[in-house]
Amino acid sequence: MPSDDEAQVLSQWSEELARALQILDLDVDQELVLDLARKSADSVIHAAAPVTAFMVGYAAGLEAGKGSQGSDVSPAVATNRAADVAFKLCSERAEGKGSEPTNQS
Repeated sequence: MPSDDEAQVLSQWSEELARALQILDLDVDQELVLDLARKSADSVIHAAAPVTAFMVGYAAGLEAGKGSQGSDVSPAVATNRAADVAFKLCSERAEGKGSEPTNQS
């Protein structure tokens, strides 16, 4: 977990980025994202952290975006569902059940 100073900087950065991206109503569960990044980095490779966070966010956005077409899936629920999938894969990797990377020349 980040220190209090780091958490404050992260919060300010998130607000600044949200304004720049024009997603002012976005409520980011920073602890969930940080935990997801940490677990994916630990169970795959360090570079998996940002890729996992992006892909979970993208999947959540797609699911929540369907909400405007009659579904009642909130962004928070969609994020938790996508994160649960990623956490499960990370756990499987940690237990040796996941796919191993292949070296291709």
